[in-house]
Amino acid sequence: MKAGFSEKDMTPPPGTQRAGAYRVMRLGEMHDPIKVRAAVFEQNGERVALAGVDVCMVNRKTVLAARAEIFKNTGVKPENVLIAASHTHSGGSLWGFRAEELEDTSDIVRNLAMECSPSVDIPYEKQVISAIVSAVTEADKNKNAVAFSFGKGHDSDTVFNRRFRMKNGTSVTHPGKGNPDILEAAGPVDPEVIVIGGWCEDGRLAGCVVNYACHGTCYSGMMPSADWIGSMEAMIKAKFGSNIVTVFLNGACGDITQVDNISLRQNHPGLEWMDILGTRIGAEAVKVLISAEKENCFSLKSISETITIKRRKPDPVKTEKSLEKVSRMIGDPENWSKEEFTWAKERVLADYLYKKSPERDVEIQAIQIGPSVILANPAEYFCSLGLEIKKASEFPFTMVVELANDCIGYVPDEEAFSKTGGGYETRLTSYSNLETTAGTKIRNKSIELSAKFTPEAAPEGPQVESPCPVWSYGDNAPELD
Repeated sequence: MKAGFSEKDMTPPPGTQRAGAYRVMRLGEMHDPIKVRAAVFEQNGERVALAGVDVCMVNRKTVLAARAEIFKNTGVKPENVLIAASHTHSGGSLWGFRAEELEDTSDIVRNLAMECSPSVDIPYEKQVISAIVSAVTEADKNKNAVAFSFGKGHDSDTVFNRRFRMKNGTSVTHPGKGNPDILEAAGPVDPEVIVIGGWCEDGRLAGCVVNYACHGTCYSGMMPSADWIGSMEAMIKAKFGSNIVTVFLNGACGDITQVDNISLRQNHPGLEWMDILGTRIGAEAVKVLISAEKENCFSLKSISETITIKRRKPDPVKTEKSLEKVSRMIGDPENWSKEEFTWAKERVLADYLYKKSPERDVEIQAIQIGPSVILANPAEYFCSLGLEIKKASEFPFTMVVELANDCIGYVPDEEAFSKTGGGYETRLTSYSNLETTAGTKIRNKSIELSAKFTPEAAPEGPQVESPCPVWSYGDNAPELD
């Protein structure tokens, strides 16, 4: 089996739209590099490419354009290329509307979509596509024979579910530290740090793939930053060398952040938080890598299937009221950041999306590397659903990867839409608008694809050929005098 790794800088220039909010914001000078990190694996002529991209979300057109260029350059089949957003909220915007998509609508909807909301930053999109293609192409050229290691670390002390069950029976996102009405967390966290290592014949680490579930919201400033993912990468490079490539694939973290709403300790400053979380996860990955057994021959397989999911149908009365509200408020840009305007704007845009396309195609991808399986979907996926996929998987190392190959927005579990549910992720918006069973459908298809593969045993290292003799120094009766 062969593997190659590469990384390319794609730091957005000042003035690029920043993602991760409901209004337009612009990035300034760089805080730390924004990158794409890529790996290409090959076994018996089959090749698979993984690209971890430091953006909040990546849209379908960006993915299709990058896949087409990668195929042209390398011959790697488009359906064998996984492109996943790291979910940093301090990167350039690759999600939202495009001007050409809005030619069939009213002036006010166009203004809401393009002036009052983040949209795809077209010049930056071209930069990102070029960087992805370059990184994957170089990784393909860099391929050498490698041994693989597989392992799991654990960190549940620095990530938290951000939704909480309240005394009134509903759930709230970020209820606030010290809120006396908090009963308990409304969902779990996923503490697994899953790491695949690729090792050169001389024993050096060539590169690795890391999967962990947490929002990239430690910093969320206006300077471009990879957020805690950059700090994680720095920790791994500090141990194994500055040339090591760490392909990060975020887990099911739609409701997972670094904010501990139960603790009364004040939140850390953003950069400090970024360093704490990234260093801890990087250290956990290092622990897994240095103790993992290695083996040089595993199966490599890839499947990609598309399912169709309906959008939630907006209430026409609520939509009309929202349209009246934004019509009154849109003339003053000071209103665009107000919550009242935001929710009204988002309902109008959700209504437009529903009327234009009441259903959404969703790609589900499964990739096997020996004893591991990568199950990727394009949702900002609730952690409970990711854990259900892992529980049903027969693989000892199951990576659930969100925001991969597209972005379909928040996909909560079904309980979040019930009478005991709630939270901002369930609000009807241009970003959260799929039917309440969408998460279950993605879960079921992921499990179905995983079951088409046969797990292989993880490396165990040299085994003893027969029972070892008792250590003579240790085989003694107690001496009392």
